[in-house]
Amino acid sequence: MKKINIFLQPIRCFMFIITFILLSLSTKSDMNDLSKWWSVVAVFINFATIALLFFICKAKHISYKQLIGYERKVTKTKSVILISLMILVIGMGGMYLAGFICYRKFPYMAVMMIQPLPVALAIINIFVLPITTTLAEDGLYLGLGVNQIDNKWLAIFLPAFFYALQHSFIPVIWDFNYMIYRFLSFLPLTVLMCYMYYKKRNPVPFMIGHFIINIATVAQILLTSISPEIFEMMKAM
Repeated sequence: MKKINIFLQPIRCFMFIITFILLSLSTKSDMNDLSKWWSVVAVFINFATIALLFFICKAKHISYKQLIGYERKVTKTKSVILISLMILVIGMGGMYLAGFICYRKFPYMAVMMIQPLPVALAIINIFVLPITTTLAEDGLYLGLGVNQIDNKWLAIFLPAFFYALQHSFIPVIWDFNYMIYRFLSFLPLTVLMCYMYYKKRNPVPFMIGHFIINIATVAQILLTSISPEIFEMMKAM
């Protein structure tokens, strides 16, 4: 078992915690006030994660494609459609179930995740956040996690655990209910993704599905940024 791969699984959790604490201290802002900037912070941490992955690939004398197990001409359109639908359904279902467990509300929507940004930043997010998040997270948790850990069940459940846990700190809000809600929202999806990826070893359908769900998130941020009254209406619901 390659210990470094296990050690690196929680690294994005620490990245988000440290970044938000430093931002809070440097700007003298409350964590809650910084939550609207989570997508901007995520982009920078995504680039840092991608740089780390490429450094590891270089040390291992492999490419990023080899790390995640990419092979040309093995992906079927049917597989992409089915797995993308699965990610959307399980992803949304996990959020609704977690909202009911933590807040006794169904459907519950975490409106802090779609707070308005300056429109220019929201537009940049559309092009940058989905692709960098997909490359960073799937490279770390699927490529460096599932692909590189020898023990079968540890290879599935350890990356899935930290894949879900990182969302408890995106953004960092020191509220127990919120952190549990964020963790439980993603845990069913990350376990299923890691298990199915372990069986199939083809990252493309999972990365495409992941990209689509990220697009849906930044599209909502763009919508509330263009029309802040939509956010106020959703917040009042």
